[in-house]
Amino acid sequence: MSLLITGASRIETPTGHSARRGREMEHLRAIPDAVVRCEGSRIVFVGPKEDHDRLFDQPDELLDARGGAVIPGFVDPHTHPVWAGSREDELDRRLHGETYMEIARSGGGINATVRATRAASFDELLRSTLGRLDTFLLHGTTTIDAKSGYGLDLETEIRMLEVIRAADERHPVDLIPTCLAAHEVPPEYRDDPEAYIASVTGRIHPEIARRGLAQAVDVFCETGVFDVSQTRRLLADAPRYGWGIHLHADELTPLGGAELAVELGAMSADHLVHVTEGGIAALAGSETVATLLPGTSFFLRSSYAPARRMIDAGCAVALATDCNPGSSPTESMPAILALACLQMGLTIEEVLTAATLNAAAALGRADRYGSVETGKQADLVVLNGPSAHHLAYHYGVNPVRHVVKGGRVVVADGRLREAPAFGG
Repeated sequence: MSLLITGASRIETPTGHSARRGREMEHLRAIPDAVVRCEGSRIVFVGPKEDHDRLFDQPDELLDARGGAVIPGFVDPHTHPVWAGSREDELDRRLHGETYMEIARSGGGINATVRATRAASFDELLRSTLGRLDTFLLHGTTTIDAKSGYGLDLETEIRMLEVIRAADERHPVDLIPTCLAAHEVPPEYRDDPEAYIASVTGRIHPEIARRGLAQAVDVFCETGVFDVSQTRRLLADAPRYGWGIHLHADELTPLGGAELAVELGAMSADHLVHVTEGGIAALAGSETVATLLPGTSFFLRSSYAPARRMIDAGCAVALATDCNPGSSPTESMPAILALACLQMGLTIEEVLTAATLNAAAALGRADRYGSVETGKQADLVVLNGPSAHHLAYHYGVNPVRHVVKGGRVVVADGRLREAPAFGG
């Protein structure tokens, strides 16, 4: 099956097979009046139409960009897509002055979602997850990191990761599963967090690894959750299971999570609202990607991570939605890019790199996703506007016209296409 995308005003993309760092994040390849040829799931040509026509026969399918820009499909490197219940009441409580931590201490927060998720069946969780994946796809996201973490017991953590596996098999969006059993201390262990750590390392992690349900592991390293020493112990088994490491780091307090992520060779350190200058220097001198989540800062009305300082220091920065029911209930990467430009001071070129190639690098997949180049997987977005600037300029609407996933048109003119089951 071959597909040719024609009629684009331009193609805008970062290039390469690794994260772009510092000022390199502004370096995009911009090709006016170009076409993209896909054969099977791969890109085989990017360039002028006359060169394409000399090299290739007519394609099986044409997709007219109608003057829109073509960019890589978004990669969302930090999401929590599987949950039950809703927490809109917490928004109202915050609007009346309560803080996130005050709500959590009163029984809300993560543990509120844990209660609802433990009570939900596999089918209920799968149905709601597939609905969220539709929304991700409509907004141009073609790959996500999919975390567990609303089970906090062996049975429910396994059920969540099995839902992620089933959704990956059924939906065009690729889901990369991450075990986040150490997302919080569950209520039944509140008076003995060390016993929960022993349960995670002695029962939950080994069984998830035995079943092959995760490719990475994550821990919420934060004051009042798991400190640096506890986090180090929770991640000690990752090499044994062949898991990559992510880390919720320095979100609420400057605890040293960024430095720990670098020490452990983590693929990413995420949040980083309160990262120290030492943490920034450590990230800049490492391969660990700084994954920033401006949607969480916006929704909680808190400060933003120092993205400008991090890029100027030479860090590799990625962007993610942190899609979750309590602190960032959105599947829209375009909204995240607009926030990063307008609230964090990044340029369009930087945010496009952060949401594509660098986001793929944060998942260890920059060789496969994140740029419009020959040999890469054909995950592409056609925008309604003639350049990537419309991602921030025309904010508050969905700027995505078409989406191609693995060489197949899965969104056409803003609507989902019926498609056969995909293997992620």
